[in-house]
Amino acid sequence: MRDPADSSTGHGLERLDAAVGDVVRATGASVALVYRLPPGERVLHLAVVSGAPGRITAPWARIDLGESIPVADAIRDDRLVWLGGREEVARRYPRLGLVLPYDFMLAAAPIPGATAAWGGLVLLWPVFRPSELSRAERDAIDGFCRTAAALLRQAGDGGRPTPPAEEPRVLPPPASGAAEGDEALAAVDFAERLPVGCCAMDLDGRVTYINAAATELVGADADFLRGARPWEVLPWMREPVFEDHYREAVVSRRPTAFTALRPPDTWLSFQLYPDASGISVHIAPTAASERPEVHRPPPPFAELAGVASLYHLMHLAAALTETVGVKEVVDLVGDQIVPAFGPRALALLAAEEGRLHVVGHRGYTDELMDRFDAEPLTSRTPAVQVLNTGEPGFYASFEELRRDYPAAVHVDGMASWAFLPLIATGRVVGTLVLGYDQAHPFPPGERAVLSSLAGLVAQALDRARLYDTKHELAHTLQSALLPHTLPRVRGLDVAARYLPAGRGMDIGGDFYDLIRRDDTTVTVAIGDVQGHSVTAAALMGQVRTAVHAHATAGTPPGKALAGTNRLLIDLDPGLFTSCLIAHIDLAGHRAHLATAGHPPPIVRRPDGRTEVFPVTPGLLLGIDADAAYETTEMPLPPGTALALYTDGLVEIAGLDIEDTTADLARQFARAEGRTMDEVADALLDHATATAPRHDDIALLLIRALPGT
Repeated sequence: MRDPADSSTGHGLERLDAAVGDVVRATGASVALVYRLPPGERVLHLAVVSGAPGRITAPWARIDLGESIPVADAIRDDRLVWLGGREEVARRYPRLGLVLPYDFMLAAAPIPGATAAWGGLVLLWPVFRPSELSRAERDAIDGFCRTAAALLRQAGDGGRPTPPAEEPRVLPPPASGAAEGDEALAAVDFAERLPVGCCAMDLDGRVTYINAAATELVGADADFLRGARPWEVLPWMREPVFEDHYREAVVSRRPTAFTALRPPDTWLSFQLYPDASGISVHIAPTAASERPEVHRPPPPFAELAGVASLYHLMHLAAALTETVGVKEVVDLVGDQIVPAFGPRALALLAAEEGRLHVVGHRGYTDELMDRFDAEPLTSRTPAVQVLNTGEPGFYASFEELRRDYPAAVHVDGMASWAFLPLIATGRVVGTLVLGYDQAHPFPPGERAVLSSLAGLVAQALDRARLYDTKHELAHTLQSALLPHTLPRVRGLDVAARYLPAGRGMDIGGDFYDLIRRDDTTVTVAIGDVQGHSVTAAALMGQVRTAVHAHATAGTPPGKALAGTNRLLIDLDPGLFTSCLIAHIDLAGHRAHLATAGHPPPIVRRPDGRTEVFPVTPGLLLGIDADAAYETTEMPLPPGTALALYTDGLVEIAGLDIEDTTADLARQFARAEGRTMDEVADALLDHATATAPRHDDIALLLIRALPGT
């Protein structure tokens, strides 16, 4: 239940609870998850949960907007995502199918905002329903999203949006209309008289009632079982099968059954019947004909760790394979380990140049991390010792920690700690520190899980550091080939931006330049060499040098392209290049442009009209030595602005480039009253918020100032 002191009280966010109840009733959904996306962030925070316990939803407590997850796709693409069953889930979202390998249907929808989404809604249904959403169900989902958007907008109207809570609100199950008084006592008497075992569990898997026949069958008292999860307190139920069937019942809302051996020789059948309020369990002896022929005991790791931990490990392992840079690893580790594995805080430390550096943390303050950053590898501290020895350290209390490290000072407010070596390819590359705010005993199974977790993190961190080093070197090379500053020209307002590609790209060939010829004439150029490699970057430097030489000599744009084209043919690099050159005459109020297969410029007239300017297209550079390039004249009265860009700004998978270019023109139309620097930032912000880009972006904006 929600804490009355929650920071959202009085801001209207508690009304989300009622809206969630309405959409669940209107659609018949069994589970509902509501995510918030704080303004300016790219991480979704789970805010409200209905119909599922935190043990199952923990891996999805925070989701990066760039991940391949239904709710992230729904928000990025501004559309409803519908998954009609297990096979579709596994095919389209394999990580989701790995962690929740059960039958269910799912819908995800964005909570729309004026400029960016406020968050998203996820609904789950059992598979015994129609294979498509009805019109009424879609209307109910749309209605919830509009209501949620209004509530979140109201909460932020004061200028300081309510920050997401650390943990989501888990709504209580709907009232069951259960009997009270004499009728309730009669129901208990009825259950106690039954010769078969009966047990009730809440959605979190805890026993709320068990009759006498069931306690006799499982061999434990009702007081011992009440409030506990059976697979955690009964040693013979620590097989993954029980917890896995419980999870399946909660997620799929379908009856499920299994058999288990109570030592030494009693076979029992368990039948689970779930609904929105919990799970009813029928327990009975198993006939000899129904018993498994062979019973293989579970592996010790699975027996001790528990199904939830194993699924969390699989989820984390799958997610870590998709990370590339250190920041992605740190964000994912923080977003997944804290909610899924129980610590209140963590710190990720890596060895570098004889010191242990903090590369990321969650739950600890920056000031505290600064205190422990850059510790020498000769220090007598648990984090350093774990790095040096490769042996983990588990401390259930500060007294235990102080026993091994007498000089330790209790400054982080935690009650228990785990210090885990990060070992990759046989080398200890760092330390993972987990802090728990409650006493934590670290049983053997959990120690095994945490050690496996640290191994996964170590491998990902090692790969990420190598990737970051390679990426930094590549983009340093590319940046060195671009102009560090653009010359100042009286009468021109100029801005340039270069944005490296997203994940997986090493280096690109985008370039831009502005060459001042005299007080009133300049030449601007922008281009893109095919490919993403050091070869492409080197060729980009040669093309830019050739264009610069032609412009300095006063060569007209068409002839400058022809000369550069012949140079590329002679170099024979096997790569093609697009390029656009514009000669701007401020005194004559005109520009001359020529293009070699490059996207056309966008022009904004002094009266605010904006259009994609038609330039006669020419062949890409490097194809035909005899190619000719036609020059087009364009009026350039004072107040006119030009946007030159590479195709990374307008190429989006699944969208027509004419539509995305028109969208860029609409954004450029809003340039009135703003500097070109401000407009350039706004265009890039809009482009990257609309959809992830998979190509470098170069952008050059020029405006002829009034009075020139």
